[in-house]
Amino acid sequence: MIEVKNITKCYGDTKAVDNVSFTVESGEILGFLGPNGAGKSTTMNIITGYLSSSSGTVTVDGCEILDDPKGVKSKIGYLPEIPPLYLDMTVQKYLEFMFDLKKVKLDKEEHIEEVCRLVKISSVTHRLIKNLSKGYKQRVGLAQALLGNPPVLILDEPTVGLDPKQIIEIRNLVKSLGQKHTVILSSHILSEVQAICDRVVIISNGKVVADETTEGLSKKLAKSNRLLVEAEGAKSKILDIISTLSDVKNVKTEREVSNGVYEFSIDVNEDADIRKKLFFAFAGANIPILGLKSDNITLEEAFLRLTSDTKYSSKKGGDK
Repeated sequence: MIEVKNITKCYGDTKAVDNVSFTVESGEILGFLGPNGAGKSTTMNIITGYLSSSSGTVTVDGCEILDDPKGVKSKIGYLPEIPPLYLDMTVQKYLEFMFDLKKVKLDKEEHIEEVCRLVKISSVTHRLIKNLSKGYKQRVGLAQALLGNPPVLILDEPTVGLDPKQIIEIRNLVKSLGQKHTVILSSHILSEVQAICDRVVIISNGKVVADETTEGLSKKLAKSNRLLVEAEGAKSKILDIISTLSDVKNVKTEREVSNGVYEFSIDVNEDADIRKKLFFAFAGANIPILGLKSDNITLEEAFLRLTSDTKYSSKKGGDK
């Protein structure tokens, strides 16, 4: 759906974006991350056609942005960090104005009603935008991005400044939009990215330093395959059972959680998954598993590590 290929953007002698490449598949929600000044916003502005690149190409749904800029822009709905709102208009008049500006060919009244229902602003369409809360202004900005049902949505910090309840509502909305749209989401709230996105691209100093699923990124950076299991029973018996499983390299007791309940760390061979074997082995010995999780680093830890050490670089399917 979207192919960004070897994009570079120079301002004089400074490279804001340096040979950036990635793809986004149809129906995918991509988290686009980077510290301030990394080149993230510049890249997003190039994809939307707001800026031109010094070199490289952007293709959206088969259209190359330099060959057909109007065609590409018609396929993209864009919500910048500060929504482009006319504060002295009512919500209804603003959406009608944006509908005409985008030259949408759908039935105006019906389509605007549908978009308002989707983002839950039907009750405020008669109100002036300047009198709306931050959350409703954000929803109105999202509504204008959805006008014309573009196949691609680019959302820059869609939940910035919202309260926890509004963040959850917008997060759920974005996740539902991923069923019908290809979405690029930029956010500094990494838990949000982890909850919403299928994949993340991390950019630092103008270069892509990671392109992975959040789970794959955590595993790759952790450089180990470790499970933490919490089980109830005799400690020596549990250790014996775990030690006999194939692909187990090492096991040790981490702590006694409560009387007769222990947490164990299990180092497993790379790319091996022993969870099923572990479950059946414990079930056969009447040992209940009370907890089981991968001991991987968080997305926040991965982000900090990657943006402070740009020697690491990953492409989908292998290292760069």
